[in-house]
Amino acid sequence: MDEVTHEQADGTDVANRIGDVERVRAVLVAAARAGTALTYSEMLAELGLRFSRPRMRALCRTMEQIDEDGRAAGEPGLAVLVVRASDGLPGQGWWTGGRALMLGHVGDWTGPAAQALVTAEQRAAFDWWSAGDA
Repeated sequence: MDEVTHEQADGTDVANRIGDVERVRAVLVAAARAGTALTYSEMLAELGLRFSRPRMRALCRTMEQIDEDGRAAGEPGLAVLVVRASDGLPGQGWWTGGRALMLGHVGDWTGPAAQALVTAEQRAAFDWWSAGDA
């Protein structure tokens, strides 16, 4: 059966899937090893869920935790691999409260400078996780 169409009505299972740091991290690491970014819809689908803005915001909180833990372990960020379908860039939270701020990014969240930063950060994640021993 397709998990996407069989979510629990009470939301407990949905919250558990989105908040499951190990599961979300595993999806992100698999994407990094494959050298690919995922849209928010694709990421939620990997967790067996349909896209909604509240789910996307909850997912972002989980990814922030994953990136904090990864930073402590000397790893590149993984949240940068989850992007908007419209322009292939991370959402507002990544720019205002995540890695972009740590990197000193000031300016637009779209355009050539934003794309260059995202491309460099994604490349760092792809390189790290495709090394085989990471």
